Amino acid sequence: MAAKETQDRKEKDLEQMTVKELRAVAAETADLAGIHAMRKAELLAAIKEARGIKEEKPLREKVEKTGVTVKQLKAKIVELKRKREEAREEKDRRMIEILRRRINRVKKRTRKLSQA
Repeated sequence: MAAKETQDRKEKDLEQMTVKELRAVAAETADLAGIHAMRKAELLAAIKEARGIKEEKPLREKVEKTGVTVKQLKAKIVELKRKREEAREEKDRRMIEILRRRINRVKKRTRKLSQA
């Protein structure tokens, strides 16, 4: 049981190490190649595989929201532009700036959705 605790502790220590420290640990293992080009998640996976540590949780993956379509986002852009024009008529500079940023963010989301 004590051996399992030390193994769990080592695994947790690996998770908390910086990339430089992980590269030093990986350099000690002779069979790992290309460690200087790896990112932290890749280094962790390689070190754990080399040491035979079973990874219980998968690496964090990007979760995409599937509920919104490009068509819905473009409709939102049109609505925000209409609100921006109303703010221009009222000469509300603060709201104009807020709406400009919102439009920009929604446009970025449409670009990301179209690439995916």
